[in-house]
Amino acid sequence: MSQWLEQIVERASHSQLNAIKQQALAALKQQRWPNRKTEAWRYTSVSPIEQLELGGQKDSQPQPSDITGLDSLDLLFIDGVLQQSLNNLVLPEGLMLQSLSQLDAQGQAVADDLFGKIKPAHHLFGLVNDLVAEQGLVVDVAPGVQIDKPLRIINLSSQGQESHLRLLVRLGDNARLCVIEQGEGQDPSLNTAFAEYSLGVQAHLEHYRLAMHTHKAIQVGGNHFRLQEKAQLNSTLVAYGSDLSRLDVDIEHAGEHAHAKFNAIYLLGSGETFDLHSCIEHAVPNGTTEENARGIVGDRAKAVFNGRIHIHRHAQKTLAELNNRNLLLSRRGQINTKPELEIYADDVKCAHGATVAEIEEKALYYLLSRGISRSQALIMLNFGFIQELINDMPNAALADWLQEQLKDKFSQMEVK
Repeated sequence: MSQWLEQIVERASHSQLNAIKQQALAALKQQRWPNRKTEAWRYTSVSPIEQLELGGQKDSQPQPSDITGLDSLDLLFIDGVLQQSLNNLVLPEGLMLQSLSQLDAQGQAVADDLFGKIKPAHHLFGLVNDLVAEQGLVVDVAPGVQIDKPLRIINLSSQGQESHLRLLVRLGDNARLCVIEQGEGQDPSLNTAFAEYSLGVQAHLEHYRLAMHTHKAIQVGGNHFRLQEKAQLNSTLVAYGSDLSRLDVDIEHAGEHAHAKFNAIYLLGSGETFDLHSCIEHAVPNGTTEENARGIVGDRAKAVFNGRIHIHRHAQKTLAELNNRNLLLSRRGQINTKPELEIYADDVKCAHGATVAEIEEKALYYLLSRGISRSQALIMLNFGFIQELINDMPNAALADWLQEQLKDKFSQMEVK
């Protein structure tokens, strides 16, 4: 166990804890600190956490990015602390928002129903978040309610700070909601942000996770979804890399005829690391899953993808497809990809695949011969690689903003 984790366990051992936190504490005491022999962390080192120096004065207050054309309900967290009063918000009828630290009876009932119930218990940093997260949001959408305005949750990290944020979202039957989780930071910091989503019968969730921490900002988090009968999930992840950036995504098909669509885009600059682990559990028949992950990996950067689809014995008539495609900008970049299918039913249709490639010299030469500059040609070729997933985003304003952000990020990446 690392010194950082030992300190967390030691502090919690002398605190009054509820049942869930007690379980997390007991589990953490049994956990080993990840190393290269730990399969889930085989390609990703957690040494940046051990070397990180926290504390000290903040140099400046981080400011959130403005998304032009996006009409959303914004909630701002800085270093895990909510910067506004929820009492002043005018909310649509049928939508409940409460701070995790100040719950009334209704909010506590939702929290009791979700906290630690959807996220699998084997996630080490998820257990840390279970134990120490005091800040966050509880969101409840009443059955049959359609919320038109996206809920945008902005989580900013500043220099020398450690924060742990939790999001709990419950959609009632036939409810609809759009959630944008946006995390940013670049100075030395540590952030864990985990979210659990429960989708009722025929509920529809449009979800975005913008994991845009870079440089020395360490982020370790996860999104965990449970889908009931005929629920619809459309989730998009856009991620950058940093000294350590890791996300776990879990989707459980708990009701028949549910559909999950998960797209992921990651851009890694020089020396950056990003690790994406996803697990789709088909526990019942007639479920469908589409998962596409595409990455552009720069000089001396490292990407890790582990995607698993698990078809349980009784999950007949399942349709599931998983693809991971990667583009290397340098021979010194590194990609470790492992798509998995684990099937115990015999009447299913599943496919998976992975590719790692470089920019085609013929295509680049063609654009250069037409008078296009090398830098612009590289942007065109690389964005052709990920453009399909950007165009697939339901929210046009967000897609337009992300397109410009990704171009700026790519312009800073070295092509060797």
